[in-house]
Amino acid sequence: MDHLEVLTIIYKAFKNEQTSLNFSRRGIKELPPEIGELTNLTRLLLSGNHLTSLPPALGRLTNLQELDLSDNQLTSLPPELGQLANLTTLILWGNKLTSLPPELGQLTNLTTLRLSNNPFRTPPLGLEQLTNLRALDLSHNHLTSLPPNLGQLTNLTKLNLGRTPLTTLPPELGQLTNLTTLQVEDGHLTTLPPELGQLTNLTELVLPNNRLTSLPSELGQLSNLMRLVLLRNHLTTLPPELGQLANLRELVLWSNYLTSLPPELEQLANLTRLDLGGNALTSLPPELGQLANLTTLKLVGNALTSLPPELGQLVKLEKLSLSVNQTPLPDELGQLVNLKELSLSHKQLTTLPPQLWQLTNLTTLNLSNNALTSLPAEVGQLVNLTTLYLSENALTTLPAEVGQLTKLRTLYLRDNQLTALPLKLGRLPLMTLDLSGNPLTFPPPEVLAEKSVYAILRYLSNRL
Repeated sequence: MDHLEVLTIIYKAFKNEQTSLNFSRRGIKELPPEIGELTNLTRLLLSGNHLTSLPPALGRLTNLQELDLSDNQLTSLPPELGQLANLTTLILWGNKLTSLPPELGQLTNLTTLRLSNNPFRTPPLGLEQLTNLRALDLSHNHLTSLPPNLGQLTNLTKLNLGRTPLTTLPPELGQLTNLTTLQVEDGHLTTLPPELGQLTNLTELVLPNNRLTSLPSELGQLSNLMRLVLLRNHLTTLPPELGQLANLRELVLWSNYLTSLPPELEQLANLTRLDLGGNALTSLPPELGQLANLTTLKLVGNALTSLPPELGQLVKLEKLSLSVNQTPLPDELGQLVNLKELSLSHKQLTTLPPQLWQLTNLTTLNLSNNALTSLPAEVGQLVNLTTLYLSENALTTLPAEVGQLTKLRTLYLRDNQLTALPLKLGRLPLMTLDLSGNPLTFPPPEVLAEKSVYAILRYLSNRL
């Protein structure tokens, strides 16, 4: 959009006394000073243009409540923006800002400030003056530290510090007692200040992809915490005080260095999701069987040699992943009657336990990358299956009872030793059928050459 076109739109907006103007993604390189004539504007959107600077006349838009300048090429802001006394939302992500004018500290009605994806190396001055700020996004910057006076933003409810090279958090963050969400993903954190335990209104603490080796016991004081995400850190142990998080619903500890779990986790009565995959656990405390509301349990990629029979008490469990563990399946597995997704891949299984066929609510079963040479006829009892993974085994035949899986839509059989498919497979409503890497002679090569699931199923069904 050229200069004249921009002026024309500004003139029309002035004439019509518009309160909202959307200039997003118009290819604008320069904003004319005439924009300052639109004093009725409460909302101005300028995202996704090629702006490198702004006219000081923007400071005349004193009724403005929302200003979106994201995804431009701004290197600085005019100090006159500090005159926008009614501004509540200022969006500046995706620019080239390294500092902010101190006059922005005058925007005392500001509630939302998004500064992500800018090359800030030091925190912008004056942030502590924005005492009504509710949401602050400083993610995707080059910040290595935060000022202690950030703790003065006591009305803050959401703070995003993700993807910054922060190694520590100031203890003054503990003063943000209204904070409900704290995100510091993909950083360099090695420790957490004990003062975080003062954030008793926190419901979500997201700290993945850092370098944390331990957690302060004070985290157990976060009585309203519902979600704790700590995946891809360097944790070797968990403080038993985590068991005090009575409202916790989701605990994600995937890809750490945990070798054991504190039995106090049994106190997490409201927990619905527990992800322990990618650790070095050799056993599980039997107390985990007390997590009566658990619906998802991920144990993939540990060193488990056994499972406590108490896991059979998790009758609300819907998703269970035991892949890449060499543990036998306990008889109590058959008690998990609400299980819908079960992953048993990469376990070197040569046979399947009979209790597996009691799980008649299963919709997804992953048995890939094992050493199975056959499937028992009982597989036909899993009548709710929609997805079945059997790739990379040593199957030479499939039982005719597979034809009883009348809801099956996806079947992976890649890299087995199958020479023929059962005719009753033709009854299934398959949308995906992967047969690659098998020495099949039936159906004949000309049917397989069509590479069409429909053609294969039609051939089989026509011969029933």
